[in-house]
Amino acid sequence: MSLHKPLFGTGISTAVGEIEESLRHAVQADRQGLDLVTVSDHPYYAARLDAYAQIGVVLGRTERVSALVSVSNLPSRPAPMLARTVTSLSALTGGRLVLGMGAGGLWDEIARLGVERLGPGAAVRAFEEAVTLIRLLGGGGEPVTFEGEFYQVHGLEPAAVVVPPVWTGSVGPKSLAATGRVADGWIPGHAADWLSPRYRDSRPVIDEAALKAGRDPADVVTVYNLPGVITATSVAAPRDADGVWRGGSVAQWIEELTGAVLEFGAHGFVHFRVDDGTPADVTLGRWAQEIAPAVREAVVAART
Repeated sequence: MSLHKPLFGTGISTAVGEIEESLRHAVQADRQGLDLVTVSDHPYYAARLDAYAQIGVVLGRTERVSALVSVSNLPSRPAPMLARTVTSLSALTGGRLVLGMGAGGLWDEIARLGVERLGPGAAVRAFEEAVTLIRLLGGGGEPVTFEGEFYQVHGLEPAAVVVPPVWTGSVGPKSLAATGRVADGWIPGHAADWLSPRYRDSRPVIDEAALKAGRDPADVVTVYNLPGVITATSVAAPRDADGVWRGGSVAQWIEELTGAVLEFGAHGFVHFRVDDGTPADVTLGRWAQEIAPAVREAVVAART
């Protein structure tokens, strides 16, 4: 059984044409008590905002909510500079940041940035090396000299601020194992949830790698991306014929997510709106003001 207070977040658009709407939703999430606002990272698309520029503005317009780039496109963001970016944002905001990291997936697009194309194995090694180096470059201490396969720094002074928690979007077995060894959290790919074959097959890989590294697997939390409608009335089938969660009423969401926390140890949930004609601010309000507090209360009640 999970003993934490579950986190609740919302994903906002990175489209250049939807800036005001995205910022409005981030402010709404902050005011209505959500824990997290997330954005994706696709710097090769001109119609998308740069993820770290966007969360910098989001954090500047909010007071309490944390931000996550889900997940940072590591091949386009050299690890030492990413370390400086996230420790700076953390210092500026009082720690309102989670560092999401990925090894890179859309290599045809990434390569258009002039980045060297890496094979799957090399990309995972670079990813794990980057997490290790980024952690060394926060929290103060002596200058860091690091001679890795992909990254080298020489006498680089760490930032005084500690590096935020690191969550990954690992999918393949090598990347999942790296998550178990060095990360603090995992976001299952393709919006897979706790009942999915992807979760059942992947989570044991993380746990085994964590144990082999001398870590407690519970220290690598699972946070789910959940697209779905939030309807005014109950739906007949919240999951489709393949078992994929499609959403339902507030009560149906509360029941499902409470079970995910208590039975499967879910650490948190990030909702992505599916357009069913309901205004976006109404859907976000249902998530933030009805579903999230009710799940938190139900979890507390179940433990007392």
